[in-house]
Amino acid sequence: MVPSLSGPAVRGRRPGAETGGLLEAYAVRSAYSGRGTRGPGGGMAGTGGFGIRRAGTVAELLAAAHLYDGPARPEWAERFLASPGHLMLIGYAADGFPAGFVTGIEMIHPDKGAELCLYELGVDEAYRRRGLGRALTEALLAAARERDCAGAWVPVDTDNGPALATYRSAGAADEGVCAIRAWSFDDEPWAVPS
Repeated sequence: MVPSLSGPAVRGRRPGAETGGLLEAYAVRSAYSGRGTRGPGGGMAGTGGFGIRRAGTVAELLAAAHLYDGPARPEWAERFLASPGHLMLIGYAADGFPAGFVTGIEMIHPDKGAELCLYELGVDEAYRRRGLGRALTEALLAAARERDCAGAWVPVDTDNGPALATYRSAGAADEGVCAIRAWSFDDEPWAVPS
């Protein structure tokens, strides 16, 4: 059985659900039924021996900092965890090393209902091409379904072949080219104050 990712703290759903246990990533979609056997080291067979769980502490977020684009800051990690609808799943190697992560942000709009944005996916270079990116993506999609989201979407650079292949393998449809415009309110958003 797949433990709940939302638990009682998220919109009061699924009381008593376990949020800290391993998510058996390939059990989240019926296409992978029967692949839920344990591999060497206790990880899931078919996922390269990885286990996936929802991050719930600042320490977990900071331990995965080598996977991020810039340095992690404890105050931002605390804010992330305290923000409703924010979710990070971390994929752990059999030895407990954080090998990958995915973040999602639930959004709601009066004419669209709830949707989940896959905000960022990262896999340590040494653990790529083993199915972890897909497993993390599918686990996030399972969380979106648990949260009654109408769908999920991801912004991705059109020249990022590995990301496009990962999302395609997890069932994403191509909805065409999209331009993203950004505003920066800080010259160096990842700069650590002195």
